[in-house]
Amino acid sequence: MTERTVVIKIGGSTLGRSDTSLSDMVALQQLCTRVVVVHGGGAEISRWLNRMGLESKFVNGLRVTGEEELRVVTAVLAGLVNKTLVRQLYDAGGRAVGISGVDGGLAHAAITNPSLGCVGEVDRVDTTVLAALLEAGFMPVISPVCWGTAATAGGMLNVNADEVAAEIAIALGAASLIYLTDVPGILDASGRVIPHVCAGEVESLITTGIIRGGMIPKARTCVRAAHHVARTRIIDGTAAHALLRENDIEPGGTTIDTAELARS
Repeated sequence: MTERTVVIKIGGSTLGRSDTSLSDMVALQQLCTRVVVVHGGGAEISRWLNRMGLESKFVNGLRVTGEEELRVVTAVLAGLVNKTLVRQLYDAGGRAVGISGVDGGLAHAAITNPSLGCVGEVDRVDTTVLAALLEAGFMPVISPVCWGTAATAGGMLNVNADEVAAEIAIALGAASLIYLTDVPGILDASGRVIPHVCAGEVESLITTGIIRGGMIPKARTCVRAAHHVARTRIIDGTAAHALLRENDIEPGGTTIDTAELARS
């Protein structure tokens, strides 16, 4: 049986909730799906920054990260959050290995917006370490701390997890890219889910405020991935068995693709 690869991005807003996301990932792994998980952890980062007297600032849904904040981001994402997820996946019966974008030279990034500080955008992905883990039957669990230049703090950069997930999905030739959030999908002005969004519509929806805050990087990275990945989705990760319902005729959530699809 040929195994398909699914890249799943789990947001910090769903971490720690009593949902079925992790058990669903294990079920997919046991059904011969190659599962790659990329995680955020923004809420946990904000808590630790607050403990240290550091302020959390955001621009268009992206965290402004100074050198001191980067130390906290690295410790929380590549340490606390990553290892907690790996342990939880094992407790659910899965086989997982926690890594970051730094490990194995997985993801290289460059600063493109200096006003965000030590924040980069991925410019190169090397899937060697992922291929080895997947071939050995493990589920890679990836924190979005990536390689930077020698001039950056510790040679590392904070990268938005949505972007890391999209670039990894593209590099792996994944069958699907799924973002788990704590909302039903992209919502219209009346609060109803928009089932399908054409890639060409996204910027206008951002301009009009339909897509805002943390949904902006999700939508934009979905647009990039949609040109290379067969299926790009934003779904409610707090809904019971949302991942396992992805093959339903009407799975819910929002699909972003390059086709001109009428909204229903």
